[in-house]
Amino acid sequence: MTDPRPELSIIAPMHNEAGNAARLAEEIYSVLKDRSHEIVLVNDASTDETLAELLAAKATIPTLRIVTHRKNAGQSRAIRTGVLAAKAPLICMLDGDGQNPPADIPTLVDALMAAPETTGMVAGRRVGRQDSAWKKTASRLGNGVRKALLNDDADDTGCGLKAFRRDAYLLLPFFDHQHRFLPALMKREGFDVGFRDVGHRPRTAGQSKYTNLGRLFASLSDMLGMMWLNSRARQPGGWDEA
Repeated sequence: MTDPRPELSIIAPMHNEAGNAARLAEEIYSVLKDRSHEIVLVNDASTDETLAELLAAKATIPTLRIVTHRKNAGQSRAIRTGVLAAKAPLICMLDGDGQNPPADIPTLVDALMAAPETTGMVAGRRVGRQDSAWKKTASRLGNGVRKALLNDDADDTGCGLKAFRRDAYLLLPFFDHQHRFLPALMKREGFDVGFRDVGHRPRTAGQSKYTNLGRLFASLSDMLGMMWLNSRARQPGGWDEA
């Protein structure tokens, strides 16, 4: 029986991840079955068998919850839907394609739990990345430019594996592609962000939803927007009730 108030919510957005969906849910559960948790998988209006796979998996995964969008809304909106649906104060998100090893979830979650309340997020940093040389080169270039312009200290913001406090996330401004800038947004809101090395695996089913060219055009406009948001940030240094 699912804990009505689990300590940890795992979120993964999924769009057309048949072949990966149920396998990922099963692997997450095997890692966390001895911890108080729930698994919230968000089906972003898939047109393949993703939803059917997840529904079948519910028979053997008691902590699995499935949230499904009526219309495709993208990865950032699927993550936000998952956070809104989540019942736990701590969230760990990972990509729905299975490339983030669920075995690394405790590494990030335990680091966040041990950190002071001022730490809003502990983000993964992929080691031994299993992608094409061109994709890794483009990512390295993009990360370098973003890090220099936004001063977010993140070497690998594209890593989908991140643990964060739910209440901290809900303070962040939302926009499409928000998930690419979560460390910068956390810092903008006054939170500290930690980083830990995590693994990475090759995709075994389905296809990537992004191209390097598509990422480039989206990132250019998003980067300008993030620079504007940072320029307008003001912090009160905390608050007290008088």
